[in-house]
Amino acid sequence: MKRVLILFAAVAMLASCNSKKRMAEIKALQDARDKAVASLNDCDQRTATLRTQLSAKDTDLQGKDKQVSDLQAQVDYLKKTNTNLLDRMSDLSIVSKSGAESIKKSLETLNEQTKYTNNLNSTIQRKDSLNLALVMSLKRSLDDINDQDVQVEVKKGVVYVSISDKLLFKSGSYDITPKAEVVLGKVAKVVNDHKDLDILVEGHTDAVPISTAAIKDNWDLSALRATSVVRTLQSKFAVAPERLTAGGRSEFAPKDDNSTAVGRQQNRRTEIIITPKLDQFFNLLSSGQAGGSK
Repeated sequence: MKRVLILFAAVAMLASCNSKKRMAEIKALQDARDKAVASLNDCDQRTATLRTQLSAKDTDLQGKDKQVSDLQAQVDYLKKTNTNLLDRMSDLSIVSKSGAESIKKSLETLNEQTKYTNNLNSTIQRKDSLNLALVMSLKRSLDDINDQDVQVEVKKGVVYVSISDKLLFKSGSYDITPKAEVVLGKVAKVVNDHKDLDILVEGHTDAVPISTAAIKDNWDLSALRATSVVRTLQSKFAVAPERLTAGGRSEFAPKDDNSTAVGRQQNRRTEIIITPKLDQFFNLLSSGQAGGSK
């Protein structure tokens, strides 16, 4: 009996020891499992994080690829633009040479035109000075003549000596009166001192018709009176005939109203117009135009 109890106790003790060992092993396995699960969870989290990062990198890479594509397109556009600019620069180089030649020719033409203008201005200034001197000389010479019968003035750049009809001629006649010869002699003395001037004599009438055996109409009368003045200047006062021109204006260049007696008296006149020689101006114009066409 005692042996049985001892055996039973031994078995119980052995079973107890085995149970504790088994429990320890189970606990160790559970701990290992928990660690493995925790490690697996950690791996899952890291994997998820890496996947998120990878997705972000993919998105970023796609963005970079698009930027590269856009930059390549810009590079291609700039290359094309650069080629076009080089072509245009080549064209502009040709145009610039042509433009430079054109500008040079324009400047040369401008210089010639400037010279021409300066010459013309100088001539006009000389003419104006000459006109002033002529007017002063004529007024001094005709100082003793009634101002109503003889008027001296500058019009349209030339000197006009207007002599009334009653001083020069008898009514309806074209014969020069002795008193008129005195006036014409004084005018001739002044113009003979200026050989480079021409003299145009114009006859003017009023609007009253005339018709006689010797005079057909006012055209005839005005021309005959102008011719009489020219003939007197040439034959009696030695004015060179090549400087003289006679013309009749009839009633068609009035100074005043032909409907009044005073107006008609003003219109009956002979005008001696003293002008520069036209060939001097024509030569100047021709030289200026020739210079401007180079």
